Amino acid sequence: MKTIILCGGTGTRLKEETEFKPKPMVEIGGAPVLWHIMKIYNHFGYKDFILALGYKGSYIKDHFLKQKHYTSDIALNTKDGQVVTFDNDTLDNPADDFNIIFSDTGLETPHGERILKLKKYITEDLFMVTYGDGIADIDIQKLVDFHKTHGKMATITGVHPISRWGLVNVDNENLITEFAQKPMLFDYVNGGFMVFNKDFFNYLKEGDMIEDALARLVSLKQVALYKHEGFWYGMDTYKDFIYLNELWASDPKWKIWK
Repeated sequence: MKTIILCGGTGTRLKEETEFKPKPMVEIGGAPVLWHIMKIYNHFGYKDFILALGYKGSYIKDHFLKQKHYTSDIALNTKDGQVVTFDNDTLDNPADDFNIIFSDTGLETPHGERILKLKKYITEDLFMVTYGDGIADIDIQKLVDFHKTHGKMATITGVHPISRWGLVNVDNENLITEFAQKPMLFDYVNGGFMVFNKDFFNYLKEGDMIEDALARLVSLKQVALYKHEGFWYGMDTYKDFIYLNELWASDPKWKIWK
């Protein structure tokens, strides 16, 4: 089963990092957040990816095309440019095993239309989609199994966002009982990690956001929610970038791979 990762946005709210690189290439612990996302899927045996490129898409291509050189010892002959790569793959540090299709889906294309442009690469009955900036300790296999059992056309993963502001709690007499610093909220939001039947393409149109197509399916009762009660975080601002790098150093909750 293939997984589409949406990598085309400009990431304007993270401009400190995205002025010269696309948002999915912003690094957590020295590796792009895109790599972290792919490792989550790969942990459950899903290694076929389609990267929907847009803003600075060549940066993403260059990274993976040169990754073997970056992560291995190499020998270079400066006269003819011949490069020999030494295999550094070990049991403790195995090399990544990804199959990747890179597709330029346009600079300003809405993400629903980006998915539509990739229809030609989806040959199986099911496919997955996620955003290029969200990480979680989600069990992808349980998500896929859930989708297969309910028989609907779409499954989205519901996650609890963390409030970007501190909340004030009061008692019945309006006396403050607590200042809650950026608590996890009760409501669910779409955290990505979506599964679709191939028929989903019939409900996508040019100019669509994903939510436009999902709204059409909601009216048909064809969208189910997979509730993820564990860790989830979307990297949207520079503060998120700092927070996730601090978390990687101390307690990387989404690192479910070995």
